[in-house]
Amino acid sequence: MHGQDTYSIFREFADSWMLLAMFTFFVLTVVWVFRPGSRKTYEDTASIPFRHENQPAGDRDVPGAQ
Repeated sequence: MHGQDTYSIFREFADSWMLLAMFTFFVLTVVWVFRPGSRKTYEDTASIPFRHENQPAGDRDVPGAQ
């Protein structure tokens, strides 16, 4: 390690351990998203734009309107 510049040290770290850490983070994220029981949460979030479809917001409900 003595005699190597900072770029080479960080490059070696990024090529080995950081790649492993990022891959692990990706796999854990995918597992978290597709875990059992999460469907209701995501369906509820996806339906937010359609909650007040039968009664749209009026002018008084818009921020900044008088």
